Amino acid sequence: MKTIIHKAASRGFANHGWLQANHSFSFANFYDKDKMHFGALRVLNDDIIAPKMGFGTHPHDNMEIITIPLKGVLKHRDNIVHEAWQQVVPGEVQVMSAGTGVQHSEINGSVDAYLSLFQIWIIPNKQNVSPRYDQKLFNLNDRNNKLQILVSSIDEAIEGTLKIHQDTLISRIRLTKGNNFTYTLKSKNHGVYIMNIHGELEVNSEIVQARDAIGVSETDSFEIKAIEDSEILFIEVPML
Repeated sequence: MKTIIHKAASRGFANHGWLQANHSFSFANFYDKDKMHFGALRVLNDDIIAPKMGFGTHPHDNMEIITIPLKGVLKHRDNIVHEAWQQVVPGEVQVMSAGTGVQHSEINGSVDAYLSLFQIWIIPNKQNVSPRYDQKLFNLNDRNNKLQILVSSIDEAIEGTLKIHQDTLISRIRLTKGNNFTYTLKSKNHGVYIMNIHGELEVNSEIVQARDAIGVSETDSFEIKAIEDSEILFIEVPML
């Protein structure tokens, strides 16, 4: 089994006043030659956005973009289907296949509360597809000490999940203190990037604290132990 540890404090950080951004991988003005990507996972940004602020209309192409609100209210609009603002709240997940090109805006929909979210970019396995958008509300209780799959490949029949153009699984679990969980990978050509949203874990004898991440590859499965009540995000991707 191969592992790579990314401590929370080692992430790139940008303070734009209205935006506090933590970058797990090289992004914008943060560059680290050893943190360009993890397989097909290109971006994992951990953003805090001030009330009424956000990202104005901007373009993307040939990227699978997944947004997971953690706290607050996200408002989204695009030139695909949402000319008016669309609300995305914690418990929901948003996916967008940029494909041949899309323009979108993302803002904090609250006038007085901060917005916290993860934004994930995954390199697609198909280029120049027709742009598409989807979002879904997931039952939080369905991730208590069991894996809840949020996103999977558009080519794979996993019911109840959002779809993207890559052989990917994005999942979450709430693991209570003292519980163990065995994660089984799709294949030895896949790896999984594990972001500990909060709590404390042990993975392959490594202690993983809040906002630490560990990438695991070249194995069939591995075990996670919850030292404290923890919530975990798994991003399983082909290792390019």
